[in-house]
Amino acid sequence: MAYVDGFVLPLPKTNLDAYREMATKAGAIWREHGALEFRECIAEDVKPGKLTSFPQSVNLEDNETVVFSWIVFKSRAHRDEVNDKVMKDPRMADMMNPGAMPFDGKRMIYGGFDMLVDL
Repeated sequence: MAYVDGFVLPLPKTNLDAYREMATKAGAIWREHGALEFRECIAEDVKPGKLTSFPQSVNLEDNETVVFSWIVFKSRAHRDEVNDKVMKDPRMADMMNPGAMPFDGKRMIYGGFDMLVDL
């Protein structure tokens, strides 16, 4: 079974093009270093909930939307190997600078997940 890194983040709507450009570059680098899939999705139907929701999870502001993303790997060991290469890739340096990110990285949620069901 595969291993997945998942991300949820708030994106200012005015930064959609900058985010798409950054994600496209980053995705190409992850794929080049061995990631099996790289997906970036923009909110289309995410409403605030009573207790929890995607907007609440990132403390969404009026001028923002939610991005839901994931990267698929063969295993956690494969993820660690690929991510190590990605983080050392000089093309990532500018993208990893918090001041240059088109979103507030402090409100990003992320984690690694074992696949439970794969149909």
